Amino acid sequence: MPSSHFYQLNEVVELIFLTSPMSVLDVGIGFGKYGFLCREYLDLLDGREKVNDWKRRIDGIEIFENYITPLQKKIYDHIYIGNALDILPNLNKTYDLILLIDIIEHCDYKDGEKLLELCRQHGKNVIVSTPKMDIPQPTMFGNPFEAHKAYYGKKFFRKYRDKIFISNFFSLIVYLGENTQAIKRILWKRRLLLNLPLHLKLKSISKSIFMRSMKHSC
Repeated sequence: MPSSHFYQLNEVVELIFLTSPMSVLDVGIGFGKYGFLCREYLDLLDGREKVNDWKRRIDGIEIFENYITPLQKKIYDHIYIGNALDILPNLNKTYDLILLIDIIEHCDYKDGEKLLELCRQHGKNVIVSTPKMDIPQPTMFGNPFEAHKAYYGKKFFRKYRDKIFISNFFSLIVYLGENTQAIKRILWKRRLLLNLPLHLKLKSISKSIFMRSMKHSC
């Protein structure tokens, strides 16, 4: 649909921010939510005070032209209208990051694999998000392309070596590309720092229990 659930926003936006791409391609822009978020967190919150003085290129692809309004046109540099499977092979540019957010499940396995490979050819990094459960979805909003055609689990992505899975209860989020190891290190360090207070507290409690037990045994 032109929108998607908000339970994956933290993880996806964090990955976008950590990648810090100068160019983004949003495949299946729908309402344009991720274009807006990219513009805000990449192109607005970098210390610049002049709105519309954009430094990042944010393009989009949308198969259903009726979704496009002046709202999306304001935020994206360029919107390609049509099927990504037809548009991507004819692009003569490479993006730092390509977004496939709640898109791949609208393709059967053959087209889904082809779509991901095309994104990897034209994107240095790719973020994929897809439902963790096999959720049927029919045609919606008068858009025949809204139907879910396949379920993509972890098994589908295991063949890709340059990937990491991002924990999320509702969505399977996969990061693929040349920045994978750097992103993995940053996330690991962040988790370590976040868990450090708990670790120190548990260590203190364990030490206190041990000292009390030793005292009673003497």
